[in-house]
Amino acid sequence: MAKEKNVERITNMEDDFAQWYTDICRQAELVEYASVKGFTILRPYGYAIWENIQRILDGEFKKTGHENVAMPVLIPESLLKKEGELVNGFAPEVAWVTMGGSEQLEERLAFRPTSETMFCDHWANVLQSYRQLPMLYNQWCSVIRWEKTTRPFLRSREFWWQEGHTIHETAEEAQAETEQQLNCYADFCQNVLAIPVVKGRKTDKEKFAGAEATYTIEAMMKDHKALQSATSHYFGDKFSRAYDVTFTGRDNKQQYPFQTSWGATTRLIGAVIMTHGDNNGLVLPPKIAPVQVVIVPIAAHKPGVKEKAAELMQRLQDAGVRVKLDDSEQSPGWKFAQYEMKGVPLRLEIGPKDMEAGQCVLVRRVDGEKVVTSLESLEMTVAEQLESVHETMFQRAMDNLNEHTYEAYSLEEAKQLQEEKGGFIKTMWCGELECENKMKEQAGMSSRCMPLKQEHLADKCPICGKEAKYSIIWGIAY
Repeated sequence: MAKEKNVERITNMEDDFAQWYTDICRQAELVEYASVKGFTILRPYGYAIWENIQRILDGEFKKTGHENVAMPVLIPESLLKKEGELVNGFAPEVAWVTMGGSEQLEERLAFRPTSETMFCDHWANVLQSYRQLPMLYNQWCSVIRWEKTTRPFLRSREFWWQEGHTIHETAEEAQAETEQQLNCYADFCQNVLAIPVVKGRKTDKEKFAGAEATYTIEAMMKDHKALQSATSHYFGDKFSRAYDVTFTGRDNKQQYPFQTSWGATTRLIGAVIMTHGDNNGLVLPPKIAPVQVVIVPIAAHKPGVKEKAAELMQRLQDAGVRVKLDDSEQSPGWKFAQYEMKGVPLRLEIGPKDMEAGQCVLVRRVDGEKVVTSLESLEMTVAEQLESVHETMFQRAMDNLNEHTYEAYSLEEAKQLQEEKGGFIKTMWCGELECENKMKEQAGMSSRCMPLKQEHLADKCPICGKEAKYSIIWGIAY
């Protein structure tokens, strides 16, 4: 049952989930639409969330030896076309530059939809020996893909992301890298974003253009739809051969390195909104919240209240907490609703009576629970509550995932479950494209992944009746 609503500017998610999502994106001041259709402006609060995601992920990448680089935004058409599968996969979404100033360019330049081609072109020029391997690169940038339909964070014509690109001496090393980065993303979603995910491999139909294998983490939103939250790709030596990237191996012969790429985008902010948000607005995981604690003085006109609030702010800042003091002229009720809208994990209330008692009140955004704590133990209690808020958010999301994951043993049953309950539908699968297409055509679901943790649900494919090879998850996705 929906909580009592404090902010009338947000549509109830039960009435219109899509509009609820858009309302939060704009009313919480995360994004605004730009003058170019399909493009959005990432506003300061939205960018602050992305900065925290960047900071934490970047630290994890560097722990495993990755270095940041910056590649050009424009790719010559001839370079993009060297690996045919990649260009064919992205062709409908590529935006082109044909003029430089007032002059027609001799060759069209593509705004990067992804950067495999540029990395390969670079490696072809700098790689000589196996002693230089592995090369473990990452870049933080934006890319442009000319999407037909757009929605803030989930699908826009320009989005911000990180794209990792690595080359290795052996296939085994590249495969290990692919798995390592998939696990990095899964751990980040669980431990930072409080979002449980299913790790799996994409079918050949759904894999990245040009990849030998694509691995994914799939999350379930509150409306029980799937969201592909990050991917990691193993390329083998296909791109190396296409772009003539070679090195002298240990046997003194020319060899092709093995390549990976992996990426996560601002789509993760959309995942946070749709996994944790409610009808009062955002509910932010503490580790990425721009403000972890907001201090609201009560009866701020009374002697000493503002001073005490400022003292508490300084103490929390010194303890490493991201804290804001709102001592503006707005009423406490307005402030409560505003910071609920913005998803601040903890609200600290301090007034004359609290000061007399040597205490303050902490209010948890995730469930509205009030915690009274002595001022003496404030730093410890705040740290404990921030961790507890994360755990509560994760468990709620895990319950949603578990309660809306179903098994089906026929196409008709899978279709009925999706129509009546939504969520993830698990079945066995023969591995044939024909059956994958039939599930999409008749039940409206795409394959989300073949989980890395395989299950044996039945002997036969529920679609064609042939011998089953894999367990697979189907769903309706963003």
